[in-house]
Amino acid sequence: MAIIKNAAPTAARKDLAVDRFMNQDLAKSKSVHLLEGLLGNDDRMLAPMPRTKPDGRNKFHKIITQEVEKRSWLGSIRLRHAMIVVSFLAFVVIPAVFASLYMIFVAADQYHSSSSFSVRSIEAAGTSDILGMFTQASTGNTLSDSYILIDFIRSERMLAEVEKKFDLEKIYAARGLDYFYGMASGEPVEDKLAYWRNMVDVNFDHASGIMQLQVKAFDPLQSQEIAKFVIEQSEILVNNLSASARDGVLQGAQDEVLLAENRLTKARVAVREYRDVSQEVDPVEGAKLAAQLIGGLEAQLVQMNADLATARTQMGEDTPRVRVLKARISSVEEQLTGERQRLGSGNASGGSQSASGDVAGRIQQYEVLETEREFAERAYTASLASLEKARIDANNKQRYLAVFIEPTLSQMAQYPARFLNSFLVMLGLLFAWAVFVMGYYNIRDRT
Repeated sequence: MAIIKNAAPTAARKDLAVDRFMNQDLAKSKSVHLLEGLLGNDDRMLAPMPRTKPDGRNKFHKIITQEVEKRSWLGSIRLRHAMIVVSFLAFVVIPAVFASLYMIFVAADQYHSSSSFSVRSIEAAGTSDILGMFTQASTGNTLSDSYILIDFIRSERMLAEVEKKFDLEKIYAARGLDYFYGMASGEPVEDKLAYWRNMVDVNFDHASGIMQLQVKAFDPLQSQEIAKFVIEQSEILVNNLSASARDGVLQGAQDEVLLAENRLTKARVAVREYRDVSQEVDPVEGAKLAAQLIGGLEAQLVQMNADLATARTQMGEDTPRVRVLKARISSVEEQLTGERQRLGSGNASGGSQSASGDVAGRIQQYEVLETEREFAERAYTASLASLEKARIDANNKQRYLAVFIEPTLSQMAQYPARFLNSFLVMLGLLFAWAVFVMGYYNIRDRT
């Protein structure tokens, strides 16, 4: 083995140490040196000395390079390690101790009031199996309403409603020296909303649709009262949403009913005005009577013409009987012509001129009005049926707030979690300190 030589500035000091240990070890025999080297009794290394003696014997000396280097290393890093220890005490130990003391002796007790409820629908849907009876929760229909309710509880509107009934600055004022968990007076709305969201917690289970409300306060009775008020406002919101949805569903059907009713009213008024002008209830029945009258006149005319022909064979033209028969025939023919004119004009091109006077024109006008009236009645009946169906559907789809666990009254403070918060603070400080130290050594090694 060769003698270990250092080119560093501390080489002179190491040579002095080597000479000192060499002078101490000359008194020992060669076998003792070999035994100590094999057994490893100390941290010193064995190295052969060059032949510098006149007798030519091999001299061994022991160089405690490890101890010398260790002392020089401690001297170079003593300040750095001291700074690390000081930073650990300043940024981890002392803040963790203060946080633990604050949590244990200063932080005020907080009581919570919990309640469970859900948004349900009265719509009844059939299921085909037993599993569907249990999985048929109305979460599919009320999922959006549940999210709306969660946002409403954590919203500024709910905070404003609560402030109208309760003095939140007095309820959540700092207790003693606990200013960390208390609410300062005169804070802006944004800070109050952040504090409200810390004191009110809402958990929602998607599978069952159940929401759990938890309200914290420094007094158990106050937390229960606030939780009850929050549930009341939530129920009002759900009822308003249900009423709005119901009105939206019924509004279209009600509009259709109003249109059909107005149309039917106009059709009935038109028929009544026609009857007032024509002075007949049904022109069809009048036409039937006119046809019967024309048939009777034609029968009389035929009979009188037969009597006239018979009288002419027996009497002259100037006899009274023949003149009477001629007069009667002429009268019946005039009456027959008038009745035929009432039934129809007999002219295809002049229908528009006599449409208001003859029976055919009145029948045509009446049929148009009657068709409109019948169609309006059917449309009105259909709109009423649609309105009734829409009302049934709207009633079946109404939402309501089902509260199955009323707000509880705590008897023991559950918050703040003193030991857990202390541990989390210490863990966070330790993590931040470790990251800082590792970053420092990483930068130092790279530079």
